[in-house]
Amino acid sequence: MLLLSTGIAICSDADKPANNPDNNSPADLNEPNGPTITLSYSGRTFEEIPFASFMYFVPLVSPDTVDVEVSADNEQKVATVSYEKKIYPKSFYVNCEFKMSGNGFHKYTFDAPEVIAKHTVGLKAGETLTHTIDYIKFDGPGLGRIEVKGTIAGSIKTVTEVDLHFIAGDLKSPVTIGLYDVKPKNGQYKYENRTDELIARVDSFTFKKTDSETEMGIKLTSVNAAANPDGLLAGIKGLIANFFMEPPKISRIGNDTMLNFGQAILNEMPLFTFPKAKNIREAGTVK
Repeated sequence: MLLLSTGIAICSDADKPANNPDNNSPADLNEPNGPTITLSYSGRTFEEIPFASFMYFVPLVSPDTVDVEVSADNEQKVATVSYEKKIYPKSFYVNCEFKMSGNGFHKYTFDAPEVIAKHTVGLKAGETLTHTIDYIKFDGPGLGRIEVKGTIAGSIKTVTEVDLHFIAGDLKSPVTIGLYDVKPKNGQYKYENRTDELIARVDSFTFKKTDSETEMGIKLTSVNAAANPDGLLAGIKGLIANFFMEPPKISRIGNDTMLNFGQAILNEMPLFTFPKAKNIREAGTVK
């Protein structure tokens, strides 16, 4: 087994004011690609960088239109603090730890009519649409890690799984998702008629290599009513929720990009460019 332990830096074209005046926004809509992330493995001390470039995968994996909201005077930054790689005869494992710091939030809201229209196909008359994803929100500081796993055949290393964990140390996950149910009224499913709104706190997102339909695995730490997101029974509800929540369908390009990102980290590539997320409707700032 080969074990490597170094530092890894993440910085981005979004750091350059000439190209992107709003450092907390996704890449310019007129640019042909998404943000480019620069990786370094030298072990030196690294500066924190804007949050949006690192989390660009969220609108990229979504098959539906996404509205991006950023809190006013957002201070969220990301810095990767360690890198470890283990090479075995037929497999490999990479663990990359990162920290999220600064106040504010990034919120990615999925177009409700699009989501509802897709998920009501095949429902029986009068059946309730349940556990529909409303948004993904990254709020405040936290710790996390990226795990990259895969196989080795001869000289070929293939990434088969990338896991993004948002829990480390004593800090709770800064990532939540909004969920809701919709009961049909007069045979129609409408977002304004949603009920049973929940807030689920996320442990991890998982992306796997597959030839079938692509999904994003989600592991939850808690689920509670939106009116009381940190209730006493939240942890128990989160455990139960992991058994009944279906992994959401995601775009093929988004899933492949996350596997390619894992491959770049494995190979210690100096640069990684996200493809353009073409379904971002708006990058707004919440006052």
